[in-house]
Amino acid sequence: MFASKEMNSKQTIFVSGGAGFIGSELIRHLLNNSIHKIVNIVKLTYSGNLQLLESIDSKNNYFFERLDICDDRELQRVFNDNKPDLVIHLAAESHVNRSIDGPKEFFQTNIFGNFNLPRNQGIIG
Repeated sequence: MFASKEMNSKQTIFVSGGAGFIGSELIRHLLNNSIHKIVNIVKLTYSGNLQLLESIDSKNNYFFERLDICDDRELQRVFNDNKPDLVIHLAAESHVNRSIDGPKEFFQTNIFGNFNLPRNQGIIG
């Protein structure tokens, strides 16, 4: 999946939003096809589904962190504890019909949550 020379050795990869459809598929792919340590950062809102991750829950290179990316203090703690080499950012509020009824949550997650991600990491997403 990764062509760079650095990715051939064991890396720590953060995936935000890893309990969603795309994030859970990505995490399963990474765990089944690499030696990397995967840290899944999830708030678990209406679109998160931990059942999608049951098949990999017991893998020793998989770590689950339930936190909101808008919680800067907790996010920094997890970054400091794990020192990721790469961040794949998939966390977002995405259901447009919900944004009409409650736009504040969308602004919080999709704007401020993005802003909270450390900017010195290689971030994809």
